[in-house]
Amino acid sequence: MRRRLPIAGLLASLLWMAPLASAQETAPAPLVKVWKTPTCGCCGKWVRHMEAAGFRIESTDVDNVDPVKTANGLPLKLASCHTALVGGYVVEGHVPAADVRRLLREKPAILGLAAPGMPAGSPGMDVPGSPPYEVLAVAKDGSTSVWSVQRPK
Repeated sequence: MRRRLPIAGLLASLLWMAPLASAQETAPAPLVKVWKTPTCGCCGKWVRHMEAAGFRIESTDVDNVDPVKTANGLPLKLASCHTALVGGYVVEGHVPAADVRRLLREKPAILGLAAPGMPAGSPGMDVPGSPPYEVLAVAKDGSTSVWSVQRPK
């Protein structure tokens, strides 16, 4: 009988934790709202990169993405070819999904992230042998700091 008590305790704790695990597994994937031009192929590749990483995507084609950028406080000097919103943050350009996940996990008091321009080697701009590029944290006042340094493979 003594052998059964530890096993029973283990089973009880596993059963208690099961609802927590299923709640985490069924949590909806974060929704990323993307604005891009209809002819931008690299934007479509970035969207597929984000979907492959488990994000839900709502994509809107527009003739000019700049009004979306400025309406959300992003300085145009940080512009790229598409703009996204996720979890209350702006994500500008070819920011890797891992950086967006970190942003949503850490929840810093910033405007969002930007990969200005169209860095070679970034998701959607896959160019083998590309040099490292920086993903910037964009403060609400428009100032920036380095969020991550990406080293494309």
